[in-house]
Amino acid sequence: MDSNSSSLFSLAHHLLTYGLDGSPIYADQFARLNRDVYERAIELYNTRGTTVEEEAELCLGLLVAFAATIYDNGSKQEYVQNVLDRSWEVLPKLSPSLLKVRLLTYCYGEFYDESLAKEAHEIINTWNREELTLEQAEIVEELKDFEENQYPWEEVEE
Repeated sequence: MDSNSSSLFSLAHHLLTYGLDGSPIYADQFARLNRDVYERAIELYNTRGTTVEEEAELCLGLLVAFAATIYDNGSKQEYVQNVLDRSWEVLPKLSPSLLKVRLLTYCYGEFYDESLAKEAHEIINTWNREELTLEQAEIVEELKDFEENQYPWEEVEE
């Protein structure tokens, strides 16, 4: 099950970043990737991790998948809320880690509770800034993006 949730996260993350490297976006590939991510998320939605880390990885993969996909069977927001509820159960049990920062960040990205961002920053501040892994640097940037643009689908007048 652990490889399924990691695979879902990787696939959903690929969808979120599709085309950001400057490569062309093809409609058929984009639609297929969206469908694959959404279908895999629905398949894994009712499963549970056997450990705290597996449950956290599953919640993370599901949150990223639902955020990344354009599909909605009419229950997507209910799914997201249920995954957030599962995340609240698992977050206090997780040790400070990249996984915890990722889950905090994507939970924050759903409803912008400042305490989530604060906890993520507390963990990030323990990392050596000179030796960040690619994954650490990516989540630092993603958290920053969420914090700077809390209304991504709305035009905010200043």
